[in-house]
Amino acid sequence: MSRVLITGSADGLGLMAAQLLAEQGHRVTLHARNKQRAEDAHAAVPAAEAVVIGDLAVIAEVRSIAEQANDLATFDAVIHNAGVGYQERRRVETVDGLSHVFAINVLAPYLLTALMHLPRRLVYLSSGMHHGGEPDLGDLQFVRRRWNGSQAYSDSKLWDVVLAFAVARRWPGVYSNAVDPGWVATKMGGRGAPGDLSLGPVTQAWLAVSNDEGATISGRYFSPSAGPRYSPGSELDLDPGWAAAGLRGPHRHRAAGNDRRPMTGAP
Repeated sequence: MSRVLITGSADGLGLMAAQLLAEQGHRVTLHARNKQRAEDAHAAVPAAEAVVIGDLAVIAEVRSIAEQANDLATFDAVIHNAGVGYQERRRVETVDGLSHVFAINVLAPYLLTALMHLPRRLVYLSSGMHHGGEPDLGDLQFVRRRWNGSQAYSDSKLWDVVLAFAVARRWPGVYSNAVDPGWVATKMGGRGAPGDLSLGPVTQAWLAVSNDEGATISGRYFSPSAGPRYSPGSELDLDPGWAAAGLRGPHRHRAAGNDRRPMTGAP
């Protein structure tokens, strides 16, 4: 069974993925922003081995999360699930002077990727809204531009796809992929979301642990457009119906060892 760390697993799709994997007997480590949320998450997934705690909006706390994770184990897979949505009506600045959306959705998964012991699999949650991403390289933090929460979110989800593909190229011994879980009725997605919530965590969980040929692939973008399927007892060897939508991955390969070259600019 695999050891899997899932960021943002105190609620929503992260918690659902943790429950799904724990039910299958995988060794799950949760992540929560603070101690209270950690206790609530562990109560919801009592089989979880541990909970790492820290606010992904704060660089020092992201470093602490990486240290906690490294003290626990070298994980087989990390699902970078945590994120904030497009509903932020004003630019929120973090203690590090960054846009809240950028800090959590983009910088945090990058830093954790650079600082944690290298797993065999990395899964980055994106969104179909990445198609609307038009980042301004001269103003990534929306300092000069008028704040647009939807645009900031779309930009961040595009960067998550870029990160997944960059890691796939940089470390060919790792399966690194991006996933659009679909528009489903989570706190972020809203009650009116049309997608099937039960399918929301399936593809990322499958990519994290399955030895199915479709899961042992890298540098791809998976979307729910082809109808992911899961049935209890399948050990997550399922057909997620992935589709290389919009952005295409560079190659398909089998992982062959942990060739860890440092990421350029990694702190």
